[in-house]
Amino acid sequence: MNTSSGQIGFAGRRIVIVGDLVADQYLNGTISRVSREAPVFIVRHDETETRPGAAANTAANIALLGGDAVLIGTVGDDENAEMLLRSLHPLVAIDSIVRVSGIRTTTKVRVLAGQHYAARQQMIRIDYEDCKDLSDDIRASLESHFSKEAESADAIVVSDYGYGVVTPELFERARDLAASRKIPLIVDSRFRLSEFRGATSATPNQEEVEQALGKGFTDADCAGLCDKLGLEALLVTRGNKGMLLVESGKPAVSIDAVGSIEPVDVTGAGDTVIAAYALGLAAGLSFAEAARIANHAGGIVVMKKGTATVTADELARSLIEHSQTPQAAPAN
Repeated sequence: MNTSSGQIGFAGRRIVIVGDLVADQYLNGTISRVSREAPVFIVRHDETETRPGAAANTAANIALLGGDAVLIGTVGDDENAEMLLRSLHPLVAIDSIVRVSGIRTTTKVRVLAGQHYAARQQMIRIDYEDCKDLSDDIRASLESHFSKEAESADAIVVSDYGYGVVTPELFERARDLAASRKIPLIVDSRFRLSEFRGATSATPNQEEVEQALGKGFTDADCAGLCDKLGLEALLVTRGNKGMLLVESGKPAVSIDAVGSIEPVDVTGAGDTVIAAYALGLAAGLSFAEAARIANHAGGIVVMKKGTATVTADELARSLIEHSQTPQAAPAN
């Protein structure tokens, strides 16, 4: 694999991402004084920045890593939808995003504040979620967009954050299409990992695996989960402990974390990991090779503040800098 070029072999790889879209907003302000009404700070608003979150963040990472990202999901008909779409355009193909009248775009607002000339710290997060079920017409539109776009995909990513886009029927369509076209299908699910059986691979974090296996799970437990879900490989992200790769019929492999073990911000790191992993598999890399690349991408993004992305050049530099450092070893 050529790591001297900016694209790392990802250029032109078409990845279809279907899932929940989130507008990650950062309300930046300056603490002016303490309120007389209550023992709280008064924050003077300076600016609000909107970044792609959840499946949208995965798509943005794929695009900046050199891939061709096609995003399928829903947004509302509100101002936050406009800001989210602007944050994606022109990096990501957004023609298959369905606008839904009468619903609110899922938005996570993080209030960041600090004194003059001091670093801003997150004070509170406010989530705006719409709990309305999508209509049959909207679901049919999503499936139509997906079926059309996936016909020319090199890989499919399912990004399920529990907001209702990924139904069992849509996943079954993705699984069948991936199988018929012999392309990778990679799943990331916040709460329903056990419901997505038969994909190529999945990228849960340690907490999500604990939901399925309980705390203190072993490598053998992960191998059992991989087999139970019918996966070819399970890639577990473990924060500053790196990753654990379990391939069906092979010993588990532990991959050490890259860079600092004290992350700046882990927000959205899983989106970056699945983006790089999917691109690696779409480019024909082995699970272990794709996992190593995803590990580097995750190590880069956690050193950035807020929901962030990794570029192909950043990833190439990291791979070169650590090329002499052993990254994987059989797990105990």
